[in-house]
Amino acid sequence: MAIRIGILGYGNLAKGVELAIRQNPDMELVTVFTRRDPSTVKTLTPGVNVAPVFEAPEYKDKIDVLVICGGSATDLPTQTPEYASMFNVIDSFDTHAKIPEHFANVDKAAAGSSHTALISGGWDPGMFSINRLYGSCILPEGKDYTFWGKGVSQGHSDAIRRVPGVKNGKQYTIPVDEALEAVRSGSEPELTTRQKHTRECFVVAEEGADLALIEKTIKEMPNYFADYDTTVHFISEEEFARDHSRINHGGFVFRTGKTGVNGENRHVIEYSLKLDSNPEFTGSVLTAYARAIYRLSQKGDFGCKTVFDIAPALLSPLSGEELRAHLL
Repeated sequence: MAIRIGILGYGNLAKGVELAIRQNPDMELVTVFTRRDPSTVKTLTPGVNVAPVFEAPEYKDKIDVLVICGGSATDLPTQTPEYASMFNVIDSFDTHAKIPEHFANVDKAAAGSSHTALISGGWDPGMFSINRLYGSCILPEGKDYTFWGKGVSQGHSDAIRRVPGVKNGKQYTIPVDEALEAVRSGSEPELTTRQKHTRECFVVAEEGADLALIEKTIKEMPNYFADYDTTVHFISEEEFARDHSRINHGGFVFRTGKTGVNGENRHVIEYSLKLDSNPEFTGSVLTAYARAIYRLSQKGDFGCKTVFDIAPALLSPLSGEELRAHLL
């Protein structure tokens, strides 16, 4: 029987999850829940049920995993714990500084209701997190470096759009080339947050909005922009549609380290992603982890998890025998 998936929200990330489900024959999309009028939502998959979000509790026995596709700034901190009390859930919460708090809230709700949850799925946090963990275990005497971009950050763009007076906005994260090459050389430079990346924002403001206040609010936003050199450009809706329609992203994770009697041998581990569509790739990661969450719930392994807690084999539709024969 196919794993029955529900999606909460229907923005770019949700559409990425929907497309990923179509590539996984052991899954089916059952329902999309929306805060909008369901009659105005047209899904990419014909025949999928669209229901108002307040009806979600009525689907407790019809959905195996609910993929929550809200934003990290204001949606997920309340949505994921709320729905973890009703469903097995997964989200892509990406406010790194608040992950421990979010985990505790979701774990309490999931464990208390005999459900399984996973937070912070995606590629960072997510796939990059795993590579940071592997690297630090393999090269215990060394340093971690993570670079993002150049590309569009969905979380940061969502945060911009929630600033009063902003009609639309998109944020690009840009690695500083000199810092990237210094790390790649294995020289293990000491780099501040500001030295590693810059952030560039393109904003369509509401008519009559205070542009200076919008720029100040963005640049001083904690956890998002305050620690970076940030440039804010105000542009027209036409320019935004013409020049900023793509949602590409990517980045690099490095672990540099030394081995040998006197540390004479240097090593550099590099993992990189180049993504044409950030939400479609993130949705694909969430979909694979939804399979793992379902399997854990079937075993009675309840509570909140992160990607660190999931064995790789649980992500795959292949059996252990098939994995050993073809991928090991």
